[in-house]
Amino acid sequence: MTVQDVRSFNRFYTNVIGALDYGRRLYAPYTLTESRVLYELAHAPRTDAADLRTQLHLDAGYLTRILNKFEEDGLVERGPSDTDPRRRRITLTAPGREAAALLDERARDTVGAMLDTVRAEDRLRLAEAMRTVRTILGDGDGDGDGDGDGDGDRGAPPPEDVVLREPAPGDLGWIVQRNAALYAAEYGFDGDYEALVARIVADYAEDHDPRLERTWIAELDGRPVGCVMCVRDDTPGTARLRLLLVEPDARGLRIGDRLVGALVDFAREAGYREVVLWTNDILGAARRIYQRHGFVLVAEKPHHSFGQDLTGQDWRLDLHATPE
Repeated sequence: MTVQDVRSFNRFYTNVIGALDYGRRLYAPYTLTESRVLYELAHAPRTDAADLRTQLHLDAGYLTRILNKFEEDGLVERGPSDTDPRRRRITLTAPGREAAALLDERARDTVGAMLDTVRAEDRLRLAEAMRTVRTILGDGDGDGDGDGDGDGDRGAPPPEDVVLREPAPGDLGWIVQRNAALYAAEYGFDGDYEALVARIVADYAEDHDPRLERTWIAELDGRPVGCVMCVRDDTPGTARLRLLLVEPDARGLRIGDRLVGALVDFAREAGYREVVLWTNDILGAARRIYQRHGFVLVAEKPHHSFGQDLTGQDWRLDLHATPE
C-alpha cells in the first residue's frame, strides 16, 4: 500500500459521506458541530463540558457558545456535577431529546437509503471491511498497548456508534451464551460457569424491580457487544454489579467504562449507599475499569471453581464517599 492508495480512498470516502449527510437538510436548523454535540449528549446523558471538549476536540470558547445557545433555546440544562462540584453537568431537556431524536432519525434514514442500494449478500462483507479498517488503524485493540483494557481511544468510533440500551427479546439469552463461550475460550472455564450465569439471568428475568435493578446492552453496528447487570444485594442499601462483558473485537472502545459508569449513576440515583462486586484476579482489564470508577478491593480468597484454581476478589464502591 502506498500513500497515494490511502489518499485515493480518502477522496472516494469523502465523496460518499458528502452525498450521505453533509447536506443542510440533515442538520437544519443546526450546524454540523451543533448536531455532534446533541448526539453526544443524547448518548451520554450525564456528562460535563470538559468531557464534551475532550470527546469532540472542540475549543472551549466555541463549545461554551454552543451550550449557551442550546440553553437559551431550552435544549439543555446546566448544573454542578454530582461527583465534582468544580465541573458543570450538561443534560438534555425534553425538547433537547426530541431535537436529538429527529437528527438521529434523519441520519438513519439517509444511511438506510444508501444501504438499500447494497445487495444483501454484500452487506456483511461491507460491515467486516469497515471493522477491519477501524481495527487496523486503531492498533487492533483501539488503545495501542495490546491489552484490550480500553485505557486509550485511538481508532474508537464516534460516540453515536456505541449505544447503551435496555435488553430486547433474546438479549438475556445472548448474555448467557456469550459469557459461557468467552470465558471458556479465554480462561478455560467449564460448564459450571455457564450454569451460574444462567441462574443469575433467570432470577433477573423472573423477578426484578426496574426501579432498583437494571441491565444494559452495549450495541455497535446493530449487534450486542457488551453488557452489565445491576441487581439488589442481600445487604439492604447495597447494589451488586454482575456479568460485565465486552466482546473481544469491541474492546478498546471504552465500552466497559461506559457500562460501569451507567450502572454507578443508576445506583446513585436509585438511592443505594454502595455497589459491590465479586470477580477473580485473572480479569485484569475489568479490575482496572473498576478502579477507575472508585471501587476498592476489600477481600481476597483462593478457591477452585469452574474447573480452575482462582483467587476471588470482593470490591466495594461507597456512593457517598467524597471523590478525590
